[in-house]
Amino acid sequence: MQEIQTPERPQRRGAILPASLAPRGLSREQSAAYIGVSPSTFDKLINEGVMPGPKKLRGRLVWDRKRIDECFDALNDDGDNPWDS
Repeated sequence: MQEIQTPERPQRRGAILPASLAPRGLSREQSAAYIGVSPSTFDKLINEGVMPGPKKLRGRLVWDRKRIDECFDALNDDGDNPWDS
């Protein structure tokens, strides 16, 4: 049986950067995963003003990783999580 040749697929955006260089702009799904929540929870955090909204780049919504870091650092971490007990 002969193998079918297919044209090479273009590299995905994330595959272009070296592993040591984190992307500055993240998709909604990537942003949610970055802070450890689901995309729907990330949306709620945006609506509550806890997480930043996106920037618009040529019609694409992109979240700034540095702004996400700033908002995440500002979260109250008083340690009163009953799940950790």
